[in-house]
Amino acid sequence: MAKKTVATLQTKSKRLTKAIKMVKSPKSGAYTFVESVMDPSMVNDWLNKK
Repeated sequence: MAKKTVATLQTKSKRLTKAIKMVKSPKSGAYTFVESVMDPSMVNDWLNKK
């Protein structure tokens, strides 16, 4: 099961979103967090990607 968190970041001229998702490691079974800063329109595609 994965959780998602999305925070909105605003800079001078661009609007960016920082997305964080929790990913389970196939080797150890431990969860790690993957962070990325991107355009808001790309967030859903990035979160749905495995």
